[in-house]
Amino acid sequence: MDLRNETVVTEFILIGLSSNPKTQVILFVIFLLGYLIILTGNILIIGLILTDTNLQTPMYFFLLNLSFLDICFSTTTVPRMLRDLMSVKKIITYAECATQLYICLSLGEIECILLAVMAYNRYVAICYPLHYTTIMSRMACVRIAVSTWICGFLLSISHVAVVLSVGFCGNNEINDFLCEVPELLSISCENDNTIFIEGITYVVGVIVLMIPVTFIVVSYIKIISSILKITSLAGRSKAFSTCGSHITVVIMFYGSVMTAYMKPRSSLTPETDKVNTVFYCVATPMFNPIIYTLRNNDVKSAFLKFRNRHSSC
Repeated sequence: MDLRNETVVTEFILIGLSSNPKTQVILFVIFLLGYLIILTGNILIIGLILTDTNLQTPMYFFLLNLSFLDICFSTTTVPRMLRDLMSVKKIITYAECATQLYICLSLGEIECILLAVMAYNRYVAICYPLHYTTIMSRMACVRIAVSTWICGFLLSISHVAVVLSVGFCGNNEINDFLCEVPELLSISCENDNTIFIEGITYVVGVIVLMIPVTFIVVSYIKIISSILKITSLAGRSKAFSTCGSHITVVIMFYGSVMTAYMKPRSSLTPETDKVNTVFYCVATPMFNPIIYTLRNNDVKSAFLKFRNRHSSC
């Protein structure tokens, strides 16, 4: 008799960030505040873009998509983490785990593509200003955005299917606060098959990450080359300023994701994995609105108009 069939895992235990009750309370407060900042900041940006005519341009249309994406990304993970921090039993069913894995991977891949699209938008605006409104028309932007979301959800199907094809039996403890590819593979009971699956997921991760990164790098090489040709110091400064926020977000997001998915597993510890996960699931969505607000005069101007309009009421 195959004993493994008698111990097939139907649920997992999320170890979380800490097992110390006092530390869990502190983490609950910190992440609750972080989640509220994520919601407030990104909803504010979405509201400003939708209501201020000066912000209804391709650049801010894609920023609106990024803000909505950050809300979805954090909502997929943070509420569950907050609940588990206050729970004794941190149990997640196999179906819930698979769903969370699929949504997180989909949203992550959408963000990878979206950041590349935003770089392309900056490239067209700076390198081809006379043709910008034609190339990045309203309909073109809508089609690009829809295609980005569809591609993200389609690409992750095969990724999730490959990961879940491994068997889980016996050990059902996930040393993280959510279902992630590396942690699921580490508890698989099919060692030989797991090595093959790890290779596939690594290759898929490299493709999904490196193609957009390469596109972004090439775009910014051409952008910087064009900016350096601008004779006006004010024009050059404005061009660098509009790109600075996006470059900062790209470094934050890709830096943490690449560390999690592209470094050899032997060089990472569970604690490092958790820090990386917190960074791209919580920190990046929280800092994105702050980065775009502090470095963007258009957004600051729209916010001041919004505040003055409501304060006068």
